Amino acid sequence: MTNSLLEKINSPAELRRLSRTELRVLARELREFVLQSVGRTGGHLSSNLGTVELTIALHYVFNTPHDRIVWDVGHQTYPHKALTGRRGRMDSLRQLGGIGGFPRRDESEYDAFGTAHSSTSISAALGMAHAAKLKGEARRAVAVIGDGALTGGMAFEAMNHAGAPHGVGPADVLVILNDNDMSISPPVGALNKHLARLMSGQFYEAARQGAKSVLKNTPLYEFARRFEEHTKGMVVPGTIFEELGFTYVGPIDGHDLDSLIPTLENLRDKSGPQFLHVVTKKGYGYKLAEHDPVNYHGPGKFDPAVGLVKPATPPKLTFTQVFGQWLCDMAEADPRLVGITPAMREGSGMVEFEKRFPTRYHDVGIAEQHAVTFAAGLACEGLKPVVAIYSTFLQRGYDQLIHDVALQDLPVVFALDRAGLVGADGPTHAGAYDIAFVRCVPNMSLLTPADENECRMALSTAFARQHPVAVRYPRGAGAGVAVQPGLASLPWGQGELRRQSGLARGDGGSTPRRVAILAFGTLLYPALAAADRLDATVANMRFVKPLDTALVAELARTHDALVTVEEGCVMGGAGSAVAEHLAAAGITVPLLMLGLPDEFIEHGDPAKLLAMVGLDAAGIEQSVRKRFGAHLSLVSSLTSPVRPAAND
Repeated sequence: MTNSLLEKINSPAELRRLSRTELRVLARELREFVLQSVGRTGGHLSSNLGTVELTIALHYVFNTPHDRIVWDVGHQTYPHKALTGRRGRMDSLRQLGGIGGFPRRDESEYDAFGTAHSSTSISAALGMAHAAKLKGEARRAVAVIGDGALTGGMAFEAMNHAGAPHGVGPADVLVILNDNDMSISPPVGALNKHLARLMSGQFYEAARQGAKSVLKNTPLYEFARRFEEHTKGMVVPGTIFEELGFTYVGPIDGHDLDSLIPTLENLRDKSGPQFLHVVTKKGYGYKLAEHDPVNYHGPGKFDPAVGLVKPATPPKLTFTQVFGQWLCDMAEADPRLVGITPAMREGSGMVEFEKRFPTRYHDVGIAEQHAVTFAAGLACEGLKPVVAIYSTFLQRGYDQLIHDVALQDLPVVFALDRAGLVGADGPTHAGAYDIAFVRCVPNMSLLTPADENECRMALSTAFARQHPVAVRYPRGAGAGVAVQPGLASLPWGQGELRRQSGLARGDGGSTPRRVAILAFGTLLYPALAAADRLDATVANMRFVKPLDTALVAELARTHDALVTVEEGCVMGGAGSAVAEHLAAAGITVPLLMLGLPDEFIEHGDPAKLLAMVGLDAAGIEQSVRKRFGAHLSLVSSLTSPVRPAAND
């Protein structure tokens, strides 16, 4: 790309000096850059290819960073990052120490608001617009939201607020609907381009306001208002937004700079809430992504000239796949099962379930609160709902979890995918807090399976209960344990010993101390590896709530120190549950709690992140030695074999 236009653009100020013809050349170069860049690093592709022209037009028309642009979710901001001084760092995208895959305020002044969860942009932009009014600053606030994110109730809450009267007057906020699913499919050719420019222009607005003033307080006013709404409604689907107090414009072609730029220029100079409907296509400009936007949504590294190829050797079964297979098998066995997802069919492994059981499958859109209470309603009528939801997204339905499910003790199963660290998606998507926020809720139970087979059994165990139960499991594959067919359950509330120390209990002096490691979830396997070096006992706890208190008490009685290990926050986590039980039982024993520290963990390779926070085998060993090192034996030769799991 030598001597390219893109190489000369290091800030939007330089972009604004280009001609319209040069902008079209820039769009082609930027799209190719994004394609090649994602091919090298992996990341979100389809959504970014679809927002190239819109990104250029926004930075061309608005005076960023003085004017604020808030990108909803933010997985479509690679073109934005490339145009705002970060093009040279795109090869570090989503890698440890590199730039993030979502907007971050601490990364660039052009990232007006940090996003990654959906439906937040309008609220944030509205706050910025009102702040500008209160401070007497002439600046614009723009929210770019996708058609999927618009299904989130928070977006409509914000629009309802934006259209309401305020002491400082209506907010000068522009909401851009990036409609890339063609769910609303009016023609986007010359007629609509003409209508959009006409409706956003000064003549239309002057005529509209003039008619209002003339007809005000006459019987014809209400008739004219309704006639305008219904006439516009025949050509554009904007009536609902007008009712919320927005001036609706569109739909327009989001890949046509000659349509985008003049329309945005008109809207930039208008006061009050404005709504622009832009139609784009995911994967635009790369045929493979256009035809298969789902698989090209977030690919790993690939060669754009070839496209995605299946690996030579089949990858290990992921926990998500284990859940998907279990869901179908349990649905076959029990007609009461209903599967629910908040817009994560592929991510949660529910594609096959939808095909086989379409009447029992519900994608409720990006509406986590509704998903949880909808499940509660189903459970009230004797059905057995299973809510497949990422750990980080259940945070958004926490009130409903407590008030609508747990308080009424309804038998809802929560399959918490992406528990623990998630790697490249970073802190916004990490499932760091579910152990802490689930275990404190009455009537709730929480299981932490250690591997793929135990995950299947844990799900069956949860489904058999008559109260709410959550099962947490990580992203990707586990230890590679073969999954047994059938729907067998685990003994309720019972952990198991997986390794027995060969040491006798210490005398508190020079005799080596006997340590027991209590592992919750998939960290069982690095704990076992560390225990081989430490000659420690290892328990696979399986349950955070109900905690196997009998096993905890027995290990405390027969060992000199206990260590808890979990891939979740230490504060309020599984280790805290153990400490609380020991304190309540009056048992005094040294306790070391290992887990995620009280900080947000950055994006990067999951194995590197676990090592960074001391949760790999070496880190666990080092932490135990640091705490109890003066009394630990260095006798790896005394290791005992791993005790077979009860379900082997």
